[in-house]
Amino acid sequence: MQYKISRYAREELVRRRIALAVLEDILQQPQQVLPQGNDKKVYQSQVVMEAGEIFLVRVIVSENTDPPTVVTVYRTKKIKKYWRMT
Repeated sequence: MQYKISRYAREELVRRRIALAVLEDILQQPQQVLPQGNDKKVYQSQVVMEAGEIFLVRVIVSENTDPPTVVTVYRTKKIKKYWRMT
């Protein structure tokens, strides 16, 4: 997937200690893609991070630009809250 990363999303990658490689992996092969409002989608995957802990990493992407723009990215332990069972 071709994409660009907003300045805010780049800052959040650093602040939240999420490697750029993790972001790229999720955009290339997300475990789930969910709608988020009119023009956004959430690309998300469960990722093993430091100390072997599993986090849900969520990447919010605006698809009304060319290429799509990563608006923000964050990680959470609240997997049950956001994970959709199909």
